[in-house]
Amino acid sequence: MSFRIRVFALILLVALAATAATAWLTLAQVTRQVRESAAADRQDVTRITAELRRYGETRGTWDGVAGTVRTLARDTGQRIRLTDAAGGTVADSDVLLGREPRPIGTAPPLLIDPRPELSFQGDRNAYFPSMAKVTTSAIADYTTGVTYAACLTRAGHDVTVREGDLGVPEFTDAGGGGSGAGSGACVKGDGPSGAVLESHRVALDVCAPTKGDQRIPCLQRVFAERTAAVAPQPVSVHLGALDDAGQSLAVGPTVAVAAGVAATVLACALLLGRAVLRPVRALTDASLGLGGGDLGRRVPAAGKGEIAELGRSFNRMADSLQASEERQRRLVGDIAHELRTPLANLRGYLEALRDGVLEADADLLDSLHEEVLLQQRIVDDLQDLALAEAGALTYHRGALDAGELVETCRTAHSALAAAAGVELTADVPGTGPVPLYGDPGRLRQALSNLVGNAVRHTAPGGSVRLELAERDEMVRITVRDTGSGIPAADLPHLFDRFWRADAARGRATGGSGLGLSIARQIVADHRGAIEVTSEVGVGTAFTVVLPVG
Repeated sequence: MSFRIRVFALILLVALAATAATAWLTLAQVTRQVRESAAADRQDVTRITAELRRYGETRGTWDGVAGTVRTLARDTGQRIRLTDAAGGTVADSDVLLGREPRPIGTAPPLLIDPRPELSFQGDRNAYFPSMAKVTTSAIADYTTGVTYAACLTRAGHDVTVREGDLGVPEFTDAGGGGSGAGSGACVKGDGPSGAVLESHRVALDVCAPTKGDQRIPCLQRVFAERTAAVAPQPVSVHLGALDDAGQSLAVGPTVAVAAGVAATVLACALLLGRAVLRPVRALTDASLGLGGGDLGRRVPAAGKGEIAELGRSFNRMADSLQASEERQRRLVGDIAHELRTPLANLRGYLEALRDGVLEADADLLDSLHEEVLLQQRIVDDLQDLALAEAGALTYHRGALDAGELVETCRTAHSALAAAAGVELTADVPGTGPVPLYGDPGRLRQALSNLVGNAVRHTAPGGSVRLELAERDEMVRITVRDTGSGIPAADLPHLFDRFWRADAARGRATGGSGLGLSIARQIVADHRGAIEVTSEVGVGTAFTVVLPVG
């Protein structure tokens, strides 16, 4: 599966999971809010119906109910409209609050009937002998009381009500509000007249044939019919309007939002994929070109991200390969240069001997033998360097004393130094052996290359000094000479193969040009390094740094 498909699938999975989780969380929260809102609405409906019923039962009329409707609408936020049995409007909160009346909502209206119901509670046997008489009195009392309460309400007085016998409310003037003249017009009276009572009694005769508890429903129906003319009539309460915000969660918008989120995430994934794959594709093309031999191929590497760092790493690798290829070409050219002239000389002398132009005397043979040994040394050094760089150079490691290694090198080069007129000394601390772990032969080879170079590049009368020191768990062997020194521009090239500071590449100083390269590789194989400091006209110091064994 390609990288693009894997990234796309992963981002798709994350997007779907995130969208589903978001949608579920949103649905759960909104559902909870809707339920809480519905519970609050039920409490508001209960409060509205209870207060309107209390108003009708207390006042005996719906006159003046507008103030109560206005207060309830403000407190609950509901649109409230009261209508009578004929459909006429008793009160409308939109009108009371100065709004344009809105269409009534689709919820069914609530019926509020404030009329009392005759109730024979307690010991009913006490009522049975005179039920008709008691009912007649209750009808007269309620008719008088509710008329009085309605008059007080219209006059602006508060009315106090309490439940009397048989469930019939008793109304009294609570005082406050209204004018004296208006309230004085409301007279409760001492009771119904005989004619009124007689009319009620005659109406109750229809219930005479029934006996006991069977008479109660009949008496209650007669009570309701006889008080209907004066009692407050039932009203219908319409709550809400057609343009009110619904309380149920609409699933469609939620799904649409979730789909929009998913589409946005997928679009971002595609853009991200393009942004990531563009440099990856450039890296692929460049690597194919690099593999085909185009070592000059590079990729853009701007920015600070991982992709930019990958591009820079690729460019560094390409630079390294190109430099290695350049070194390889230079190596071939250097080897050809190193071998061409001496082999041409050997060929010329041999052809001259074969043709009898020259005689094979001892001096000529010694010269030819010396030239052959020099070529053999170049070939041997090349082989050692190739094996060392390939990690195939044989080492026989063991414990050794660094002081003994330094003294051995000084002794081995004493004759060469004396012949060159150079003083060769060693500074070895006398505190005891300095332990090392490595191949003594290979380490002597590396150190001998440094000492030999120092002697060859030091003028007669100069000096070469070997210094041994141990510091920070590292052994430091320094070869310091008083030669001509090396320019700072040439220091980075010291360890290049066949490199010489002499541009003419002459052999006056001897050497194959591979000694320093071999020495550096041997020291590196012993987990060490070679440091160089030099000053023109003062001298040069090569320091071999090795870990304590």
